[in-house]
Amino acid sequence: MMKFTHYDLNLCERGQKVEVTLKNNTANVLLLDDSNFQKYKKRRDYKYNGGHMTDTVSMLLIPYSGHWHVVVDRGGYSGTVQSSVRVIPL
Repeated sequence: MMKFTHYDLNLCERGQKVEVTLKNNTANVLLLDDSNFQKYKKRRDYKYNGGHMTDTVSMLLIPYSGHWHVVVDRGGYSGTVQSSVRVIPL
């Protein structure tokens, strides 16, 4: 079973920034459009922005308008990470 934290950002506009805060660990932070989030959940090939984050606060940019999701996962490693996500208005 995949363990991850999911944030549904709903509709976002191109150019908006997403602030991701991690506490107590590093993690994979993935910014996925709706189609790629569905592929991620089914363990199919998917495309994303982001990657392995070690900073306390990271910024991701919405590349085009649409329905977006942020996934925070430990990439199969044990342990937990506390996270929060905030979409910054244009």
